[in-house]
Amino acid sequence: MQPATVTGARQSPEAEDALRGDLITVLRTIYDPEIRANILDLGLIYRLDIDPHGNVEIEMTLTAPACPVAGAFPGVVEARLSEVPGVNSVHVALVWEPPWSIDSMTDEVKLELGLL
Repeated sequence: MQPATVTGARQSPEAEDALRGDLITVLRTIYDPEIRANILDLGLIYRLDIDPHGNVEIEMTLTAPACPVAGAFPGVVEARLSEVPGVNSVHVALVWEPPWSIDSMTDEVKLELGLL
């Protein structure tokens, strides 16, 4: 992982909580191109860390290592989260452990996809 860039004003804990909420809202608008469900509720986001300066670190996976968007999708996520006010920098790391499974999905997505 790349070290976070420490620039910008330090945010209050309340501002960090608000920023986390804004980031989660945006993550729910980014859809997996094959399953047509958002990446957060699909369980593709493993870690979302925000430092006091607004630097965001994400660990995410994809539904399969051979996913055709594997090379480009983390950049899409970085670009979308970078647009959120209060974000200083974003780094998305694509990880494969633990492997994604259907059990990672929320019950709502499973229901929408007819898996419950």
